[in-house]
Amino acid sequence: MIIDRIENAHLYYTVHPRFKKAFEYFKQIDIDTIPAGKYEIDGEAMYVLVQEYNTKLKEQGLWEAHRRYIDLQYVVKGAEGIGYANIHHLKQGGYDDGKDFLPLHGEGDLITVRSGNFVLLLPEDGHMPGMALGDSAPVKKIVIKISER
Repeated sequence: MIIDRIENAHLYYTVHPRFKKAFEYFKQIDIDTIPAGKYEIDGEAMYVLVQEYNTKLKEQGLWEAHRRYIDLQYVVKGAEGIGYANIHHLKQGGYDDGKDFLPLHGEGDLITVRSGNFVLLLPEDGHMPGMALGDSAPVKKIVIKISER
């Protein structure tokens, strides 16, 4: 897991062959006005999910991980907690290949992600996004799904 400010994105361009293209997507759009929905960057190799929601209580959260995609999650507005634990410290459920979804169970750490921060979540990074920091609050987030293949 990597967490940083978006202005430092250039530091991570060489970590993965698709990271530069993913981060440059933010310069090509108006992040404040882009509506919620799914957008294609490079077919199934890289696509975007723009999400607007209210954060949820920890009891409503679900641990997850992905095998085929790296998540680049960028908080545009608001703040949320993202649970984090290495998948080897969590109990793994049955992987759904069609949804690239690995359910996980257990405990981890809660990391605060504020407007202007991004998080890179790799396949070994169990995460529980969208957690409330106190009361439920609105968040706008852009998630870029980056294929590992």
